[in-house]
Amino acid sequence: MAAKLLVATTNSGKLREVAAYLERIPGLELISLRDLPPLPEVHEDGATFEANAVKKAVEHSRAFNGLVVADDSGICVDALGGAPGVASARYGGPGLDDVGRNGHLLDNLKDVDDPRRMGRFECVLALATAGRLIATFAGRVEGRILRQPQGANGFGYDPLFYYEPLGKSFGELTREEKAAVSHRGRALAKLSAYLAAQADPEAG
Repeated sequence: MAAKLLVATTNSGKLREVAAYLERIPGLELISLRDLPPLPEVHEDGATFEANAVKKAVEHSRAFNGLVVADDSGICVDALGGAPGVASARYGGPGLDDVGRNGHLLDNLKDVDDPRRMGRFECVLALATAGRLIATFAGRVEGRILRQPQGANGFGYDPLFYYEPLGKSFGELTREEKAAVSHRGRALAKLSAYLAAQADPEAG
């Protein structure tokens, strides 16, 4: 029987990226929050990505019979003291979509010259079961914040995040290119290796 793993996110972009990685693991049945009756909402009030990811994974695992993986991630800009950080999804206030949040970020960086527009994407994945944390997996990637969006791929702040080694914004990368270098891709590679080893201990 396949082991059930709940991907605890309602963000369709995150869900696609997580599913693309974890679907490769044999004997694992992926379930999203959309496949279940509504679970109690988890308030993300942690000061770090890890704290929020752990809280979501542990709380959802109390109501789900199986493994739960939760993500918290965002963009941290040096010139803004690390903001938006854990508030990335709420940056600029309620009611804004990705385009609005990108615009708000650009407004706050309008007087910042290119050498000081450095930042990074960070991601922490937390794995839990039955109200207990199993492990966390972190990934990060350095880049520069552009002056205008480039590319229509990805989601969130991807069109503003310029990745020097490939000479493109994350919004210009294919799904495969992004998975190989992104913060979430790096965290997922660690999680995937862990889950695969648990499924087949001799493989490790």
